[in-house]
Formats: sequence, C-alpha cells, structure tokens
Amino acid sequence: MFDDELSPTQGKNIEQIVGKRVMDRAELILDIFATRARSSEARMQVELAQLNYMLPRLTKMWTHLEKFRGGIGMRGPGETQLETDRRLIGHRIRVLRERLLDVSRHRATLRSNREGTFRVSLVGYTNAGKSSVLKTLSGAEEVYVEDRLFATLDPLTRDVDLGEGYHCLLTDTVGFIRKLPHHLVASFRATLDEVREADLLLHVIDSSHASWEEHRFVVDEVLTDIGAINTPLVHVFNKMDLLSPEVDEAVRTRVGNLIPDSLFVSAHTPDGLEPLRERLREGVRAVRPIVRIRVPASDGKLLSTLYRQGEVLDQAEDGEHLMVRVRIDATLRGRLEHEGVVVKG
Repeated sequence: MFDDELSPTQGKNIEQIVGKRVMDRAELILDIFATRARSSEARMQVELAQLNYMLPRLTKMWTHLEKFRGGIGMRGPGETQLETDRRLIGHRIRVLRERLLDVSRHRATLRSNREGTFRVSLVGYTNAGKSSVLKTLSGAEEVYVEDRLFATLDPLTRDVDLGEGYHCLLTDTVGFIRKLPHHLVASFRATLDEVREADLLLHVIDSSHASWEEHRFVVDEVLTDIGAINTPLVHVFNKMDLLSPEVDEAVRTRVGNLIPDSLFVSAHTPDGLEPLRERLREGVRAVRPIVRIRVPASDGKLLSTLYRQGEVLDQAEDGEHLMVRVRIDATLRGRLEHEGVVVKG
C-alpha cells in the first residue's frame, strides 16, 4: 500500500519486483467511495472516477488478455483485448459524463428556484461533523449521520429556521481529504457547484482531531481548486464537547490567534449550535437589508414576488397602495428597480 498516487508504470514495475498486489492511495479512496455511494448520482460519479483512474492502467491489468482476434467488422487483421477494453471504457466514460451533465443542469434549475433565499453550504474535512450540524440545525431525522470517512457523498439541502423569523437553506456536501485524487475532484464537480454558488460557506473543523490545522489547509486547497475560495467563509470548530478543559482552553487560544472570528460549537449538546444560529442570522441580515416599497393594492404579482423571494416584515395600507417593509437581496432589488419599482432604504 502506498500513501501517494503511483503512475501506471510505477505500479507495474513494483508489482513485478515484489510479486505482490500493489495499491496506491487513489485506488483505496476510490474503493471507499464505491462502498459509500447510495444514490444513482453518487454511483455515477464514483464510477466515472474509477474508469478515469483505470484507463491508463489497463496495460498492467490486462496484459494476460492481449490476444488477437479477427472477424468480420474488426479493424485490420484483428483487435487486441486491450484495445477493445479501452474502447468500451471510453464509451462508458462519455455516457457517464453526459448523464452527470443532465444532473448538473437539473441542480442548476433547482438553485435558480431558490433565488432570494440565503444559501449556506457546509464544507470540511471528512468526518468533521457536517451532517450532524445539518441534522441538529434542521431537525431533519432523515439526514444520514455516521462516525466514519465519507459517510456523505450526495449534497443534501434542508430549510433551517434560525429564529426571529429568519430562514436559510443549508447544504451538506462531500467531505474532503488530504491528497484527494484529482479524478474524484473532477467527477464531483457538479456536486461542488452547490459550494461555488452559496452565499456563505461554513468550514466545519473537528476540534478534537490532533491534525485539525492540516485539515484546514487541505480544505482551503480544494476550495481554491474549485473556484470557491473568495466566497464568504466562517470557520466552525465542532465537537468541542469532546475536549478536556485544558485542551479546550488551548484550542480556543490557538484559534483566537489564527482565525479570530471563528465559532466554537457542539452538534450533540443542548444549545451547542446557538452561536452558529446567531452568525447565520447576521449573515441573512447583511445580504438582505430592510427596504420600503410602495405597492399598488391591485398589483398582486409584485406583492407575490416580495412574499416569495423576500422576507416581508409588515405592511400597512396607504390609500390605494400598500407600504411594505421587506428584506430583499441585491439581485431582486436590481430587477425591481429595472422594472420601475421605487425601492427606498
């Protein structure tokens, strides 16, 4: 077993020297992903990554099958088994990419339907507790939680009541890991669109893990790779309930010096996520300021838009108009002003 990714030639040469089966880090992680995939999308993503990993390694895997076979319709005097396998795998890769592209379009449609809602994505190293945070905040019992690597491969979005009349959409995403195989990053790119298009990222960190600082850098590297490094981000140190008083104080001091605005939470203690709820409420208020809009009483379409895509705080009659106080984001405000609606505040 090798902790780095081996080239096809390296793997073949080492197997010939030692006479044993050789597996590198990328192959092991792909195998783990394959056992965790539950939905059809996750299975397609993992299969695509496995085929991309396998294609340049076919020579090592199928040397004993290189037999010429002829026949009607075969190219030239014959075709090797190796060439046949390459052609079949190449076709399967194209099919999977097309299907995942359809999934990506469907997700883009769903995201467009969420316009006007504050969108938050959970990111972090695998097994940092992202799913537990989502389950506790949303109260959704169907959220799958297990203490193991890559328990979650599919993005899951739930509405979260933040209190004081505020709501957000919170999305759980696949966990990251050190030296994540590039095939997996590419295959899960459609899923990671949820991260790129979020209004806020919550970087969940396992504070009880001895290597949490290394994990933080790994996640930052992946966010940079997928183009999400400039999205507003809050570091959330989870599992604080697992720390002894001495370690708790040391972690808070260290984090306070490195990342002053971080949060310290626990998804498994009463009120352990209240600091996070308050930070999310602040986020909603920041991107959706309160404005006043004078709506004709007969304009049901405009009023419906404000209720559907904004957060109406109150409304009062003003002759043949309604004076509406509402929270709206910059996108909706710009569209309304372009249509001639006067927005004050």
